[in-house]
Amino acid sequence: MTFLSSRRAQRAVAALAGVALSAFALSACASGAASSGGGDASADSEGFGELNLQLSWILNEEFAGEYFADTQGYFEEAGFSGVNLVPGPSTGVAELLSGSADAALSDAVSVGSAVASEGAPVKIIGTTFQRNPFTILSLKDGGDIATVDDLKGKKIGIQDSNTSLFNAFLKANDIDPSELTIVPVQYDPAPLVNGEVDGFMAYLTNEAITVASQGLETSNLPFADNGLPFVAETFTATDDSIANDREKLKAFLAAEIRGWTDALKDPEEGSRLAVEVYGKDLDLNPENSLAGAKAQNELVVSDETKENGLFTISDDLQEATLKSLADAGITLEKDQLFDLSLLTEVYDENPDLKNYAG
Repeated sequence: MTFLSSRRAQRAVAALAGVALSAFALSACASGAASSGGGDASADSEGFGELNLQLSWILNEEFAGEYFADTQGYFEEAGFSGVNLVPGPSTGVAELLSGSADAALSDAVSVGSAVASEGAPVKIIGTTFQRNPFTILSLKDGGDIATVDDLKGKKIGIQDSNTSLFNAFLKANDIDPSELTIVPVQYDPAPLVNGEVDGFMAYLTNEAITVASQGLETSNLPFADNGLPFVAETFTATDDSIANDREKLKAFLAAEIRGWTDALKDPEEGSRLAVEVYGKDLDLNPENSLAGAKAQNELVVSDETKENGLFTISDDLQEATLKSLADAGITLEKDQLFDLSLLTEVYDENPDLKNYAG
């Protein structure tokens, strides 16, 4: 069995306080980009041309909404001659600042760290996941970590890039690091399966599914439910593009909303597109991919999205995200991290897009 699909990239969490500069040094991962091919560039002289979207991870089911927007022609109808889906791993900040990406999928911790530490002129303009998918994964007949107190005395496998985030998680729950043992691991959950660690930092939509697919009963301790409810898979853009390319970004968001509306209704097709089309060279496990597509859809919707539409971020969730960042040593005001005015305009101009469940 390959763990390719379960190895998580060095996510934005690597960009917690003090390390944002290293994110700026990243180069764009341009190889393997998937491109929207439905449009005729010569016929799109009045449109927006091409757009480069930097993804946070490999071309798996995590980007089902983008695949629908591409294959169904929503990007083309929005005025783009092509949208290049550039696979990660990447936080997206470096690509935005260098101009190699017009928009990026990132998360609040990465973006917030870059803004607070380096004054990066970037903002979150919407979010795919209302709840971040980070979790401490354990085996029922092993560590069985179901509550925060269960962490005490345990050996927890943490990737180097996630150490700062895990420390923030401990701080948010008043647990001293000396009360447990941190074991350095990579993204392959084998150390958990082999009993080398009691818990393993994972994604609910990825490693948690991979381990369970082996017939093992698991427990999860989601960060979003235990002190760190920050948003993830955030749409991020530069201040300059927000000011000067508003219509382009709004058209992009409208097409994305249509794509994710389809992904919510048909996770089977979203998974198929990942396995057979966009990620066909990645040897993705079809069953795990489908399970991931279904699980992530639960993170995309909330009471907020039902009322105000996909990608919106309520005032309460913005405040909760800022508190999460503060627990990680990143102090920001709301208007330093978020600019949801584009999304507001998209829904004001296209109110029918709110009805994603219709």
